[in-house]
Amino acid sequence: MRNFPTVGIQIPDILLPSNNIDPTKWSVIACDQFTSQPEYWQKVAQLVGESPSTYHMILPEVFLGTPEEKKRIQTTRQMMETYLNDGTLISHEGLIYVERIVDGKTRHGLMLALDLEKYDFNKGSQSLIRATEGTILDRLPPRIKIREGAPLEIPHILVLIDDPQNTLFSAIEKQKDTLPLAYDFDLMQNSGHLSGRYINDANLEKQLLSALEELAKPEVFQAKYNVAPEKGVLLFAVGDGNHSLATAKSIWEAIKSKVGPDHPARYALVEIENVHDSGLEFEPIHRVLFNVKEDPAQALQHYFGKEITFSQAKNRKGMVDQVNHPLEGEHRFGLITSKGFQVVIIKHPASNLSVGTLQPFLDNWLKSGWAGTIDYVHGDIVVCELGSKPDNVGFYLAGMPKSDLFKTVILDGALPRKTFSMGEAYEKRFYMECRKINQ
Repeated sequence: MRNFPTVGIQIPDILLPSNNIDPTKWSVIACDQFTSQPEYWQKVAQLVGESPSTYHMILPEVFLGTPEEKKRIQTTRQMMETYLNDGTLISHEGLIYVERIVDGKTRHGLMLALDLEKYDFNKGSQSLIRATEGTILDRLPPRIKIREGAPLEIPHILVLIDDPQNTLFSAIEKQKDTLPLAYDFDLMQNSGHLSGRYINDANLEKQLLSALEELAKPEVFQAKYNVAPEKGVLLFAVGDGNHSLATAKSIWEAIKSKVGPDHPARYALVEIENVHDSGLEFEPIHRVLFNVKEDPAQALQHYFGKEITFSQAKNRKGMVDQVNHPLEGEHRFGLITSKGFQVVIIKHPASNLSVGTLQPFLDNWLKSGWAGTIDYVHGDIVVCELGSKPDNVGFYLAGMPKSDLFKTVILDGALPRKTFSMGEAYEKRFYMECRKINQ
């Protein structure tokens, strides 16, 4: 393990499954996906069976609040110990270059560890590593229970850099074919293909560090975003897995005075991606409310008053088209109920983004008791299917341009929670690599 504090990274020891393990069964999707679709996770369980798998070391959030939650918190740690001791996991020191192919698109990533001392998830942070959206603190306790005292981390965290010239990944791609394969296989449930290559060339590693150091230079940062020196350099912006990284940070803050600065829990394993990667697309995250006891249109009218109007839509496509083409000075989002589709139009919004206009209303509605629970879902088909069920309400949101992300976080702080998603649910990161987080 080698540390590079100027860019807040560590070149870690990474654990991968041994060659006799079926990688398709080993690798499963991030725990916070398909939370309202238990049938997906039932299929995962059937595919994996008793085979070695990251499925046995995570708590899928579909199980939160069920008897399975407590059981899995215990069994995940036991399985980590088993895999560490029975030869399932093999150690490798160094960076790993990752390619994920899905739906004809290829995303490029780099596995490394980030220094949690350089990370602050609070809004307005000026740290080198920052959250891109608000952290929901009540989502941390179940994750803390899993990570606290666990011997391993198995991350699904994706962290972005703003590298318009692609200086980091172009250096790898020039000699990709000379790098030895770490893994190469098809992911389960039609989620594409995953491959990894060991960065075993010292000169290439040096080039990658130089690329990050250049992006982190204050004068380069200030010129790129046209900001004054008081703005701290933002090198790494958390794209996916913010709550997992916030969990790691929370645990590190709690233990660091007892374990000292060199403890492995100071770092967190992540995959780095370039926000300009042509294979990376930002998708909106929609909302579904369950056990709704009040007419949503009336609730919206009461909350927004004279600033709100409604437009009918014949079908899902009509709703999506209207929402995706707002007029200047207004925000739009779709409203889906068992009665059909509407488009909500808010004039003179106070927020910069439609999600920032909608979310305070939803928070207020939930707090009032007129709506039961909320879920954050991917895909217009899913939000429409769930929203159209009796006693449910769906809210469809348009996406944000990915080119706006870094500038918005730098100038405005973290975005409203669950503003965007890096791809649809099935495109999310699959667990593959592990890392020891205790001594």
